[in-house]
Amino acid sequence: MANPSLLILAGDGIGPEVMAEVKKIIAWFGTRRGVTFDVSEDLVGGCAFDKYGTPLHDDTMAMAQAVDAVLLGAVGGPKYDKLDFSLKPERGLLRLRKEMDLYSNLRPAQCFDALADFSSLKKEVVAGLDIVIVRELTSGVYFGEPRGIFTEGNERVGINTQRYTESEIARVARSAFELARRRANKVCSMEKANVMESGILWREVVQEIHDKEYPDVDLSHMYADNGAMQLVRWPKQFDVIVTDNLFGDVLSDCAAMLTGSLGMLPSASLGAPMANGRPKALYEPVHGSAPDIAGQGKANPIACILSFAMALRYSFNMGDDATRVEKAVEKVLADGVRTADLMGPEGGKPVSTSQMGDAVIAALDASL
Repeated sequence: MANPSLLILAGDGIGPEVMAEVKKIIAWFGTRRGVTFDVSEDLVGGCAFDKYGTPLHDDTMAMAQAVDAVLLGAVGGPKYDKLDFSLKPERGLLRLRKEMDLYSNLRPAQCFDALADFSSLKKEVVAGLDIVIVRELTSGVYFGEPRGIFTEGNERVGINTQRYTESEIARVARSAFELARRRANKVCSMEKANVMESGILWREVVQEIHDKEYPDVDLSHMYADNGAMQLVRWPKQFDVIVTDNLFGDVLSDCAAMLTGSLGMLPSASLGAPMANGRPKALYEPVHGSAPDIAGQGKANPIACILSFAMALRYSFNMGDDATRVEKAVEKVLADGVRTADLMGPEGGKPVSTSQMGDAVIAALDASL
């Protein structure tokens, strides 16, 4: 049987630094667990523009289509702010998502006990939090046409179009229901059916899929603005939230901060199954490229490490090993090991990006 294949696109800013720690863990699996990954690497984002003149080369796109999973670091930086919109680093990431048809974006928000005091919310509100936002990723207002900046009379007008088909809604709803069956069997669908026709269709289709295919799952509906308020008021009322591209972008960042730091949040973007039965998939930390701290060893690699754990679970059917990585991270945090973003008033053992990776490796060793 062929080794599982992985394309690493470290990207810009802190991307290469956090990805270096994931490479340590990949190597650990080879030496300590006898699991070898066929790893290839290439460029995406600003660094790809610097070398290729485009944020994602066609050859890189072809590689992404061919492997079992893509692991991405981060893209962007002020160096590229004046580029034409079509050449900005973020267009490389959007192209990956669109051409791989990665329609289901899973963003967990888990508050480790060791960090419950670090959240801006009260400990009792966030302690033990474990929810997942399933965000539709390849349609909606970010991709709808018409779009652009136009002149009407004496002024400019910016236009973006919110557009969803029944099939686009149905497939992400199925993704959320399937995930819920492996968790607490509960889904809350969020939209704005009170003011948007696309929201009315969203609610109707999600309900139809539920009634016909997943009647065993507890389904509720909520307006997205109320959902944002409820996430801050009492987030543990939710388990799986499914929502559209724009609302999912906003709500998942809101949920991320419940855990205390964006440096803790992984994500998985999943598409249709390939010939081998595995879904097309891209895994990435939620945080950005943080160019202000790039190269200083201050970045938190945990979100990238946990993204690799999600790859183990969803792409490589290695759920036990995914849990092993997650438990190693939990152990390190419980021991008080902290990168700069996690240094709160309670203190801790300050470490660099590389030292945090080493601590996770030590915890993995101890787990054997």
